Amino acid sequence: MAITDSEILSVKQRFGIIGTSSQLNHAVRVAMQVAPTDMSVLITGASGSGKESFSKIIHHLSPRKHGQFIAINCGSIPEGTIDSELFGHEKGSFTGAHESRKGYFEVTNGGTIFLDEIGEMPLATQARLLRVLENGEFIKVGSSKVVKTDVRVVAATNINLLQKVEEGKFREDLYYRLSTVPIFVPALRERGKDIELLFRKFAGDFAEKYKVKPITLTEDAKEIIIKYRFPGNIRQLKNLVEQISVLSSDQKEIDGEKLQQYLPKETNLPAIYHGLQEKDNISEREILYKVLFDMRKDVNELKKIVLESVVNPAKAAQIVKENAGLFEDIDSKMETAVSRESVVFNLASESSDSEQVDEEEEVQDISHEAEDDSLSIEKKEKELILRALSKNNNKRKYAAKDLGISERTLYRKIKQYELEE
Repeated sequence: MAITDSEILSVKQRFGIIGTSSQLNHAVRVAMQVAPTDMSVLITGASGSGKESFSKIIHHLSPRKHGQFIAINCGSIPEGTIDSELFGHEKGSFTGAHESRKGYFEVTNGGTIFLDEIGEMPLATQARLLRVLENGEFIKVGSSKVVKTDVRVVAATNINLLQKVEEGKFREDLYYRLSTVPIFVPALRERGKDIELLFRKFAGDFAEKYKVKPITLTEDAKEIIIKYRFPGNIRQLKNLVEQISVLSSDQKEIDGEKLQQYLPKETNLPAIYHGLQEKDNISEREILYKVLFDMRKDVNELKKIVLESVVNPAKAAQIVKENAGLFEDIDSKMETAVSRESVVFNLASESSDSEQVDEEEEVQDISHEAEDDSLSIEKKEKELILRALSKNNNKRKYAAKDLGISERTLYRKIKQYELEE
């Protein structure tokens, strides 16, 4: 039986999905069609695009709607405990296991489990999950007894799982078992006028919450916000509207100039991510490597400029002026790589009556650095992790947030580099 446009509209209203773009409507239609079945579903889309809403559509329109629904972020559970969280454990099975515990797959028997960031799941856990999907059974950590369960799995990811399969980081059999029915949730920047609709919705919500008059956009502001790429998607737009609603108490009609004051400047990192995501759907680590390699090339160029300035001090100011764009580019990349901790390069020209510099010594040192310059990815990664941990008083949750990686990935890196105290 075909699903009508009015039925799609009704479901969107029920689950708070706002928008009229064809891609969004198609995603809702597929979710409605697959909901009555027990087929596994893989939801793909950028972070913050609203993938969890589609998992709820699938659960609440299914025969399992009276069962339990649990949403789990696989990237936020440390590798050493994820098996226990999902499948449970027996008393004494590991240090700290003072009593037996039921896992999510046992608790949710008869319901639906939503596994977000499935690409972050360790390979050993993937094998356990495949057994649940194939046979409906699992074994608790520290036990030999097989436990039966009847759970529907809906998974989601914002990365290219096929690329993970090729790299040997995700099981191919699990990928095809999960993606029986794929659903793609479009990014906010791909939804056109939906951005304006969502802005009005959030403006009304926050006006009611904070007891203020709702903000509106002028025509030029509407053009700007529709063209903005919103790397954080719906989550970022919602935060933006809340910020403007609270801070613009004196001006409720927001024009283009005013809006630009609230929109974050797009740094090199989103530009790199945007350019490569559509082609390769790369990970955060690969983005960081790309930034670091670009910085290496720029720093070598900078050393040549410094060398030339030392050799020709009279032309130093002119040389700096001609290469101002390079300094800005390096500064921007440093801000991206170390979470807004930028390095400022200052080259001051020397006057004719200043102290004479030992040119031969300076030239020799700089050229030696240029020749021996090497960029160790592991060394840089270790330095960034140490800096983030120090900055956040060794609180891994906040350090991972600063680094733009999951807590589980940070936990693994700390063990890899033996950074534990």
